[in-house]
Amino acid sequence: MIIRLGTRRVRMNFEVVQALKQLEKERGIPKDAVIEALEAALVSAFKRNYGTSQNVKVQIHSETGQISVFAYKSVVEEPSDPRLEISLEEAQKVNPEHQAGDVFEVEITPGEFGRIAAQTAKQVVVQKIREAERGIIYEEFSNREGEVVTGIVQRRDDRNVIVDLGRVEAVMPLSEQVYREPYSYGDRLKVYILEARKTPRGPQVIVSRSHPALLKRLLELEVPEIHEGLVEIKGIAREAGNRSKVSVLSYDPNVDAVGACVGPRGMRIQRIVSELKGEKVDVIQWHNDPGIYVSNALSPARVILTRVDEDSHIARAIVPDNQLSLAIGKEGQNARLAAKLTGWKVDIKSDSQVRALEEEQERLAELQAQAGVGSVGLEEGLGDEPIDMVAPGDVGDEISGYVPGDIDVTDELHEPAEEVTSDEDGIMPDEDGNMPGEDDITASDDDITAGEDEVITEESESLPEPEAPPEETKRRKKKELKKKGATDEENDSVTKRRSRKKLKQEAYGPDDDWNEETDF
Repeated sequence: MIIRLGTRRVRMNFEVVQALKQLEKERGIPKDAVIEALEAALVSAFKRNYGTSQNVKVQIHSETGQISVFAYKSVVEEPSDPRLEISLEEAQKVNPEHQAGDVFEVEITPGEFGRIAAQTAKQVVVQKIREAERGIIYEEFSNREGEVVTGIVQRRDDRNVIVDLGRVEAVMPLSEQVYREPYSYGDRLKVYILEARKTPRGPQVIVSRSHPALLKRLLELEVPEIHEGLVEIKGIAREAGNRSKVSVLSYDPNVDAVGACVGPRGMRIQRIVSELKGEKVDVIQWHNDPGIYVSNALSPARVILTRVDEDSHIARAIVPDNQLSLAIGKEGQNARLAAKLTGWKVDIKSDSQVRALEEEQERLAELQAQAGVGSVGLEEGLGDEPIDMVAPGDVGDEISGYVPGDIDVTDELHEPAEEVTSDEDGIMPDEDGNMPGEDDITASDDDITAGEDEVITEESESLPEPEAPPEETKRRKKKELKKKGATDEENDSVTKRRSRKKLKQEAYGPDDDWNEETDF
């Protein structure tokens, strides 16, 4: 209940009301929010100016700007503090229905506010306006997350780029920048709104130039078929600044998805490439068959065949030899983007590599099959009955010429060799203590050779010499080389055992004209 005490009302300047309307129109701050801030500021100014602790409320008329100040008092039978309480008798004089415990409203509008009160009101108003503006900006950009907006580069810090979006300065961190773009002052570019954050200094908007969704939004802006829903973007793989791949699908049989994105003479895709500062964009046809999808994703390389392994989730693509480097791309970029776009591990091999691998596998399979057959035959033979290593009347008997009861040819073959060995071991020094000369050794070697020839002749006359297998020939050659090395070592040792006098006589032959003893 309001009790009029005869105080006059304060009227706000009409220009202030017009200023509030202009503020609402330009900055989007509602006039009611500013009026609430003014009311709170006037309450604070009134308490500070008049030093009252009573409950005060200020009301401002939104159209006329009239200001009224009211104090709230509690209705009691015997008031102890007149500033906060009023007697029941006085309250019933105004309204007989008042009872103890009710709240009584009294208008105490002052004639004017002081200078300090006006400054306090100004500070509060400015603070409230700033808070309201921050809240409006945060709400606006939080609802626009995921959209593409146009901004102007204002400045560049050590790591961040500040982009002016009109009502707020957005921040582009280093992780969301493209390393090939310079970001000079005044550059106009499209950015993708990642998120809006609330900070003590106000709302902060984070934008990006490297996010894959930026390419998707640019395609939606440039291609009307995507905006209308006739063509859908199924996947995007992007390495910002270098290359991107986009898979599209058309739901209308009369609309080519790839052609719609490329545009007549490539005009649509060229505008996107220009906006992305020269980044290459590959548009491919999406397919539900993983093999065909991977083959399309490896574009511009031509794929002969793609084999898909569902268990290991690997797609093996076979390309011509001259297309292998194109399919892999620079530093594996094309294959990496294809794997990221399709979600499959991509293994690329050339036609010649696949053929060589298949031939190797076939050869290994044949060897394993032969080994398996041999082992099976051996197991079967061992399982039937024991096998005699040399059976009478076999081929081995015909080669060796062995007949039971005949002379042992082996003993005859080894007799001359034993004699030679005994002769070589039996070399003794002569009466003067000197070893035999090289001529004697050579003669004995000739005898040995002659003896061997006689043995071989007798053997050839009695037995036909069978052809030795290659392995046995190698072994025989190794034995001969070892035997020759041993003979050379033995000759060296014999030479060392000769006296110095004998060696000098052999080195310097006898001279008929020189009768004196040689002195060296």
